[in-house]
Amino acid sequence: MTVTVNGLAELKKLAGSDLGSSDWIEVTQDRIDTFADATGDHQWIHVDPERAAAGPFGAPIAHGYLTLSLFIPLFTELLDVRGVTTKVNYGLNKVRFPSPVKAGSRIRLTGRLTEVEDVPGGVQIAVDGTIEIEGGAKPAAVLQSLSRFYA
Repeated sequence: MTVTVNGLAELKKLAGSDLGSSDWIEVTQDRIDTFADATGDHQWIHVDPERAAAGPFGAPIAHGYLTLSLFIPLFTELLDVRGVTTKVNYGLNKVRFPSPVKAGSRIRLTGRLTEVEDVPGGVQIAVDGTIEIEGGAKPAAVLQSLSRFYA
């Protein structure tokens, strides 16, 4: 369920709040192949299902940066900030990939808005995010994302 706020004042009130979880999305082999084409990273562990089946994970796995790139579409399911002119991805503080995402797995994002601070013309938020793998013992990624919202 999406948390919707109207304007920066309402956003500031969310500091320290859990944002819940996104829906599950499947990380298909086609998505992995498309990411490989976009980035030029065609390592066999990602794009050769036969060879990857005999590899260390028993299947092809998503690129770590593919998993990370899915943060934004998953995050838009958690928080909708209205009444602002601009929304900017400002960066990341910490990122770890504790477990690989096998092709065909489903992932989702769970988030907590940990900080909201004023910046010139707007606010910056820090969100602690965990990208979970359905049925997995460890998450695919844990990170802290920074975004800015301008009035």
